[in-house]
Amino acid sequence: MDDLPLFVTCPKVVRAVDFGHALVLIDYRAGSVQALQPPAAAQWDALSRTGVLDRMAPALARRLLALGLLAPVSGPGSWAPALIVSSALASWGSTEHPAGVIRPPRGPLAGTLTAAAALTVVFTATRQHRTGMRHALSLLAAANARNIRPATLREATRAVTTVRRAGWYSPGRTACLEESVAAVLLLASRRLGVRWCHGIASDPIRLHAWVQTMNGDDVAEPSSTHAYTPVLTIGDRHHQPR
Repeated sequence: MDDLPLFVTCPKVVRAVDFGHALVLIDYRAGSVQALQPPAAAQWDALSRTGVLDRMAPALARRLLALGLLAPVSGPGSWAPALIVSSALASWGSTEHPAGVIRPPRGPLAGTLTAAAALTVVFTATRQHRTGMRHALSLLAAANARNIRPATLREATRAVTTVRRAGWYSPGRTACLEESVAAVLLLASRRLGVRWCHGIASDPIRLHAWVQTMNGDDVAEPSSTHAYTPVLTIGDRHHQPR
């Protein structure tokens, strides 16, 4: 233990989600995810109450410090407990999850080109794996600062659909992160605001990013999105990692 600090804390950019069968740590600075099995999760929980590192096995402590999921500090202290989420019943691989892409309907060329420009900004910001999430969050924070009124569900749906249409023709990766951030940027260019959500679901553990109206309506999302618990939201009063 001589090479380990006496006290640690959980950085504010890290979120912990407890499914019971696993505790998942999401690092919104590096965009990485680490799952802890129940014995390790119990050590994390005990450590979160005091910050005294002798409550954790040295090998586990070294691993979490190396990943940036723990950070040395000068004295003891607690941090926010994990978000407790009810785990889905085990399906043993028999549950189907929607996959694939449905071609968006046609629309005005001008709108598609504007959405393509927003996607290009997102692609440029997120192309580096280790810093992509951090840059995406910076874009979202900047976009949120421009808003003057909440977008209606119709306005938000039109923006998401337009981004999907532009993404259909894009040679780059257009998954939920790129799509949702680009939709926020597109709306911000019109001085409209929405809530960006990043959440997690279990069986299997998976992540998803999507857009909501400020009233909490999911925008152009299938019903399966209800399986995701929002862990981070930007565009309302929730804390934003720095």
